[in-house]
Amino acid sequence: MSPIDHTSGAHVDFSAPSPLDPQSFAARHIGPDAPGIAAILQAQDQADLDALADAVVPAAIRSGALQLPAPVSEVAALAELRALAAKNTPMVQMIGLGYHDTLVPGVIKRNILENPAWYTAYTPYQPEISQGRLEALLNFQTAVSDLTGLDVANASMLDEATAAAEAMTLIRRTARSKSARFVVDADTLPQTVAVIRTRAEPLGIDVVVADLAGGELPVGDFFGLLLSYPGASGAVVDHAELIAEAHRREAKVAVATDLLALTLLRAPGEIGADVAVGSSQRFGVPLGFGGPHAGFMAVRADIQRQLPGRLVGVSHDSHGNPAYRLALQTREQHIRREKATSNICTAQVLLAVMASMYAVYHGPEGLRRIAERVHGRARTLAGRLAAAGVEVEHDGFFDTVRLHVPGRAAEIVGAARDLGVNLWRDGADHVQVSVSEATTDEHLDAVAGAFGASGAGDGAAFGGLPEAAARTSEFLTHPVFHEYRSETAMLRYLRRLSDKDLALDRTMIPLGSCTMKLNATAEMEAVTWPEFAGLHPYAPVSDAAGLLELVGQLEEWLVEITGYAAVSLQPNAGSQGELAGLLAIRGYHASRGDEHRTVCLIPASAHGTNAASAVMAGMRVVVVGTDTGGNIDMDDLRAKVAVHADSLAAIMVTYPSTHGVFEDTITELSEVVHAAGGQVYVDGANLNALVGVARPGAFGGDVSHLNLHKTFCIPHGGGGPGVGPVAVAEHLRPFLPSHPLAGSAAAAGRDAELGADRPEFGSIGAVSAAPWGSASILPISWAYIRMMGGDGLRRATLTAIASANYIARRLDEHFPVLYTDARGFVAHECILDLRPITAATGVSVDDVAKRLADYGFHAPTMSFPVAGTLMVEPTESEDLREINRFCDAMIAIKGEIDKVGAGVWPATDNPLRGAPHTAEELAGDWEHPYTRAEAVFPAGVLPSSKYFPPVGRIDGAFGDRNLVCSCPPIEAFA
Repeated sequence: MSPIDHTSGAHVDFSAPSPLDPQSFAARHIGPDAPGIAAILQAQDQADLDALADAVVPAAIRSGALQLPAPVSEVAALAELRALAAKNTPMVQMIGLGYHDTLVPGVIKRNILENPAWYTAYTPYQPEISQGRLEALLNFQTAVSDLTGLDVANASMLDEATAAAEAMTLIRRTARSKSARFVVDADTLPQTVAVIRTRAEPLGIDVVVADLAGGELPVGDFFGLLLSYPGASGAVVDHAELIAEAHRREAKVAVATDLLALTLLRAPGEIGADVAVGSSQRFGVPLGFGGPHAGFMAVRADIQRQLPGRLVGVSHDSHGNPAYRLALQTREQHIRREKATSNICTAQVLLAVMASMYAVYHGPEGLRRIAERVHGRARTLAGRLAAAGVEVEHDGFFDTVRLHVPGRAAEIVGAARDLGVNLWRDGADHVQVSVSEATTDEHLDAVAGAFGASGAGDGAAFGGLPEAAARTSEFLTHPVFHEYRSETAMLRYLRRLSDKDLALDRTMIPLGSCTMKLNATAEMEAVTWPEFAGLHPYAPVSDAAGLLELVGQLEEWLVEITGYAAVSLQPNAGSQGELAGLLAIRGYHASRGDEHRTVCLIPASAHGTNAASAVMAGMRVVVVGTDTGGNIDMDDLRAKVAVHADSLAAIMVTYPSTHGVFEDTITELSEVVHAAGGQVYVDGANLNALVGVARPGAFGGDVSHLNLHKTFCIPHGGGGPGVGPVAVAEHLRPFLPSHPLAGSAAAAGRDAELGADRPEFGSIGAVSAAPWGSASILPISWAYIRMMGGDGLRRATLTAIASANYIARRLDEHFPVLYTDARGFVAHECILDLRPITAATGVSVDDVAKRLADYGFHAPTMSFPVAGTLMVEPTESEDLREINRFCDAMIAIKGEIDKVGAGVWPATDNPLRGAPHTAEELAGDWEHPYTRAEAVFPAGVLPSSKYFPPVGRIDGAFGDRNLVCSCPPIEAFA
């Protein structure tokens, strides 16, 4: 039935608008209108987009039209999403196992999760225009550090399971013991054990899962130990002596923990832990069928410089004011490549910001009250069940009650489901019930009834926290956790922070390789619907029937788009998709008896994560050179393949190249590698130049990871969330990720899973904590593809290519374009070479990047893949006016550079070297040779719409030498 147009009473068919219809979603998503496209193409002497495709895309790789459903309108797509959501069954979730119902404060949901000022921001590589989200992340680090009792916490991890796996490798790098054994407490979340096993095997780490309930460590050497506190069973045990014994045996200890529980429990740092990991999900982030959520890691000061992931530090700006920036490993993968300590190049910033603001809003007293209420209800439930004769297994617990019910587990879980409550069944004899802040007395009544315990409040409270484990230390003492109790105050704090930042809601973000495109409101709308947001990842799969149908459709569409045979959506970041793809290749070779194939060829131009991921997959990196045109040196490739033919596992190649060019040797490259028995990994980072034009699975690729947070419109969120699914050819399908709890965990036997060895051949195991990764944001990409259709996606790709070539032609005479193809074209991005300018004038790429902030722009990607350059990617979403505004700003900056070169302004004191300029500088004395107006209102910048960076240029080296990674005292800002 068609929707009704209430203005006329007539029926209007919204179901299948043409991509060329100006009212279609494709026309809304693609920035340039018809006259704009005509002008862009005229500048390149191209008749239309198809002619441009013929000119730019090598004929050998071009593909036919995409066979996707016809596009629908926003109204129709949302109606379809509503129908899918209606097939889901949100329940009262009392499963636990690392995922808990939470009450998301409305002020946080509306003003962060649903606010484009927060979700369209990019990773804060330009800290002067990222002070708001950096402050929010510093709040997160401070909260985690305080609650864990450890010196330094990072700005978030991908999830709890990968955080634990990263803790394992961190400990291996820093422990004195040379053993290859890593001991894991058997009372650890099953998904964490699974991911640890996956990550350990290619690195030669022997994972020993041991029952430590008796307080005894395994015999023999081991380099590290992972304890759970509370345990997966809910048990709270004082681990202090066990940790001390591990230290006496020269091992380091990580503790997987729960931030809410730590408001009542002694901090891991206080009982001797070296590392603490966990998830901040229950700090105001919806369940979302498993993600995205912000994991965390905190460490002792002596190993802080080994901490993986992002780390926010405090430095000062050019005026001596405190200022925030990413510290230490801000681009570790690109700098250290195969020597990087981790392949994680992002974080879960948006979710970490939500969790940090949950802590800010509630403060220490509020968090403790929530924890006491949760713990009190768990004790009340345990008491009622014990009074009814049910055996409660643990005296000490925080929120999870484990019940021994011989032979009755399935019956009880089924009875609870009939009452609308999901519990966790562990085999035939055990049930676990986890209480959250959303649990009510009515929920407890339903659970008690499922066990056959009658009466509303019979039975005294049972159990509690061991006295030795009770927390006595303070936490969250910084003023930020005490100042914003009213919604008015909180709202204004969030607005004040977002106003400090430049995000996509204000301006074009022309970052090469990062594809900062429109994240349409219609795509985002379903994310917070309770039918998607309220699903537990380990509930029976029937509860998620609609979401899993969506997942299946999205997988089919991605298969069609890429030309591969199968897709796994489990990897929750591009780095994890890379790792999953390489592990699939490793598993394939092993299944054929080719375990000796361990060499991974990687072009010198590749993304830094490629090399880091290869090492994590147990491979040895061999670098292939590039020629003077930036292309892969085919002679060097053939030579390297010949030398390593017997041991060649794979080549990782980004296409179009990291230099922004369609190399016409890609099919030849694939043939050379395949002939030697290797596999071809096509990095999907630049897929925005291929969708609807060419399929990597058809032009030689065996596997690719796809960045849904780039090409398929999931927002970057200030540096996360991301989704990095892996797509494979048919022969690699058996080696896609699996998950021990994917079948519904409510019926799975946890102990059997913990003890199971991974199969010798077959699936690589789990790469993320949740079976479908960050499932709750998959509706974004689903909606994008559904509303664009095949023709719309192709048009978007060609528009992105056209816009990049337009920018290249406009700016080439001012900033030479470093690499083009033989006909002078680029792909979807172009590299501007500033090195001759720097040599002639002293003006650096940093100066230009900071000066762009005065013009109201985020800088392009700096010094990657070539030092001293800027890589520009306009995407298809920017219209011609915005593209020209950027080009005009760059040309005006070149004019400023020329004045420096001519001596009008000294090299040490000019608008570029002084950039960015703050509003504060307009007051007081002015001693520069350029005027205030030239500083803050350069060409094309109107006072009425001026963005003022909140701080001047930040001293990064000072921040690294003087590492401060938690909230500084308020006096620092006086």
